[in-house]
Amino acid sequence: MTAPQEGLSTASPGGRRVLAAAVLGSGMAMLDGTIVNVALPRIGEGLGAPLATLQWTLNAYMLTLAGLILLGGGLGDRYGRRRVFVWGVVWFTVASLLCGLAPNGAALVVARGLQGVGGALLTPGSLALIQSSFRPQERAKAVGLWSGLGGVAIAFGPFLGGWLVDGPGWRWIFLINLPLAVVVLVLARGVPESRDWEAEGRFDVLGAGLAALSLGAVTYALIAAPTSGAGTASAVAVGGVLVGVAFVVRERRTARPMLPLGIFRSRLFTATNGVTLCLYGAIGGVFFLLPVQLQNGMGYDAFEAGIATLPITLLMTVLSGPAGALAQRIGPRLPLTVGPLVAACGLLLLLRVHPGGGYWRDVFPAVLVQGLGMSLFVAPLTATVLASLEVRRAGIASGVNNAAARVAQLLAVAALPLAIGLSTDEYRSATEVNTAFGRAAWLCAGLMALGGVASWLLMPATLTALPGGAPVNRPQCRTHCAVTSPPLEPGDGRRRGWRRPSGAG
Repeated sequence: MTAPQEGLSTASPGGRRVLAAAVLGSGMAMLDGTIVNVALPRIGEGLGAPLATLQWTLNAYMLTLAGLILLGGGLGDRYGRRRVFVWGVVWFTVASLLCGLAPNGAALVVARGLQGVGGALLTPGSLALIQSSFRPQERAKAVGLWSGLGGVAIAFGPFLGGWLVDGPGWRWIFLINLPLAVVVLVLARGVPESRDWEAEGRFDVLGAGLAALSLGAVTYALIAAPTSGAGTASAVAVGGVLVGVAFVVRERRTARPMLPLGIFRSRLFTATNGVTLCLYGAIGGVFFLLPVQLQNGMGYDAFEAGIATLPITLLMTVLSGPAGALAQRIGPRLPLTVGPLVAACGLLLLLRVHPGGGYWRDVFPAVLVQGLGMSLFVAPLTATVLASLEVRRAGIASGVNNAAARVAQLLAVAALPLAIGLSTDEYRSATEVNTAFGRAAWLCAGLMALGGVASWLLMPATLTALPGGAPVNRPQCRTHCAVTSPPLEPGDGRRRGWRRPSGAG
């Protein structure tokens, strides 16, 4: 892997330019993940869309993002990290324009799927710029700044999203990306280019396609089940499972798989990703339905619904770093057990959120306890998944964990309305939403508690060294406040989906 000359310093004008481009670029995707949920009730009202369209508005984006994010960094290493980052910004922006101009629900869903493709290039691309542009001794500091400053976008998202939805309208939550993209592209002109000159061979495009097709089929079956009938939904679901089996066979046989299955020989890596599915499935379900309950059930406007969950973001901003340091001292088992159980209690407190209730009496205690629990487990979860594999595999470990979190939310958004009996236009009724939301709180709390119990049974008491005495990898992203996924961590970008020349290092 090459770096431009000796690399940049975080204090130099060039270093600040790279940081600004990377933070603003990834911030676009972070903002999107924060504010779209808040706008869902208004999108449904504006387009006259049923609940299934709102589910696909989230899931089309997560589907393409989760399916392609493991290949995003590999494209940058092959064709140039700055170039692919710019591709991602342009793609994401054009798709955002299509979202903002969508005349109906179907057009919005297609545009959101395209937006996820841009996110898969943009998100790992911003981190790749940091890794390739700075001096080796400055990289950890630069990654930390990238992670911490990105949290500002997440904290700002509820204010901006609520103001846009209540003011100019929900379409502007997508159109706001256009001026942001112009700034990013201007900054990116001064970013040095770099690439891996040893990279060659074919990308595992077939593997990525099979993964996305499998997830898409299962998601469609869950969302369409109330209207298409059990027979059709079951047939599509079985087809999705068979395509998933074909994906596993493909990854086992190809020389350079998108997802190297050998990493799952680590029991700790497999267990940590299983816990991730439980925890982020619960998070995805809650953050899908809570804005609907606050707006359609309690009568909040979009701005009020957006800032209602701000305590979670603030707590994660302040406490994620100390929680990660605590896990390094005492081991991951206790934080990954206590954190989910505390968050589960917060989810059960959401049962108090009902039409006619008050924010400080009913909503605030629930989000406060939930935020405390999430602050305890997010950073230790990342530390554990990184420590489960060799240091050279930090990038793939983080990428798989990030994708697992997004898949969990994808399935939760698809399955939860079916499980709680909320379908078609019932989400517009305060009574129906309140009844369904109570069931959802119980289910999500149970899923969160399951993650905590699994952590107690499967996580080690300490993380000192891998089998054989290999050193444990530590996270470079010390501060993390995104509720939608674990942070991406840097790693060896040359290990993503192509064949290296014989004898390459």
